[in-house]
Amino acid sequence: MTFYALVLIVAAVVSYLTSVLLWQVGGRMMSPRAIRSRDVHQTPTPRLGGLALFVALLAATAVASQVGWFDEVFATPRYVWALLGAAAIVVAIGFVDDLIELDWLTKLAGQIFAAGLVAWQGVQIVSIPIGGLTLFSPTLSLVLTVLAIVLVMNAVNFIDGLDGLVAGVTLIASGVFFIYAFLLATGEADTPYFNYASLFTAILLGGMLGFVPLNWHPAKLFLGDSGSLLVGLIMATTAISVTGQIDPATVSASQLLPAFIPMLLPLAVLVVPLLDFLLAVLRRLRAGMSPFEADRQHLHHRLLDMGHTHLQAVLILYAWTAVLAVGTLLFLFVEWYYAIGIIAIGLLGSTVITVSPDNLVADDPLAIDDSEGKVRA
Repeated sequence: MTFYALVLIVAAVVSYLTSVLLWQVGGRMMSPRAIRSRDVHQTPTPRLGGLALFVALLAATAVASQVGWFDEVFATPRYVWALLGAAAIVVAIGFVDDLIELDWLTKLAGQIFAAGLVAWQGVQIVSIPIGGLTLFSPTLSLVLTVLAIVLVMNAVNFIDGLDGLVAGVTLIASGVFFIYAFLLATGEADTPYFNYASLFTAILLGGMLGFVPLNWHPAKLFLGDSGSLLVGLIMATTAISVTGQIDPATVSASQLLPAFIPMLLPLAVLVVPLLDFLLAVLRRLRAGMSPFEADRQHLHHRLLDMGHTHLQAVLILYAWTAVLAVGTLLFLFVEWYYAIGIIAIGLLGSTVITVSPDNLVADDPLAIDDSEGKVRA
């Protein structure tokens, strides 16, 4: 755990210092994008957070490569270089989009290229760790991997609409996933894939910890498309490196604690962005729009329109993420009926809070003046 803490701290420090630098210098050198009708913020804010996360990723990876504990990860360097190369691609695409707003087809092509690089170098969905070994053909494995990575990148990008939302959801989701990957990496089922997932999840956590002070409401710096796509790329790649690479023929159900967790946990930790993505695609297709054409009907927009303040909307989405992610992880530690009971209570409480904005606003001292972060229909 000490070595994971080391790379996390390195990523956090580098991310924070780079974020401050980008806020102080980059914000003056590059004009922030004009505020759009769907935006919640009222003050133009630089969208350079993705660059800070990318610099933190490079620095922490360089430090980890010199630590003997991670030798097994760097013994197959193509997996590491694939992630770093894909990260450079999505950050570059996102950075340009944050400046001049690329068309959705160009952005999608860049995302597919980045995801294809990761899959081509061997981080692929090759098995389903439930009910015995199920191997896919090389072509199908490649296609499924690319689709999964692109899906997660866009899902994270879609929810990036409120100060601190993606940062907090990432910290909760990646924190839960790190615990799971770390348990596997230090248990009987240890493989290089589990160490790979643990390392880059720890780096992502550190990068977000360093970035969130400048992204909390009112934000001084936004992730931008470069940041949200990078977060989605790392989350998808680390999840696939665990769930898609496990050979159930060599790892018993008792070692997986239990065997269905590898499939459910990635869905649980990504429930908010994936649900928002699904609803957005269905909504836009029904309206005859491109699924990647932006609108103002995301989950966070709907919460604001219901009467929640900016802070309340963010905390509600945190709650939904935490209930499902932590609840799913509990299956590793308690009897299944306790885990289900805790999840049910958590979902009930989250539902009550979600549908009761009037009471929350009345009790919330921060709701007195929310003019910078709240837009009503």
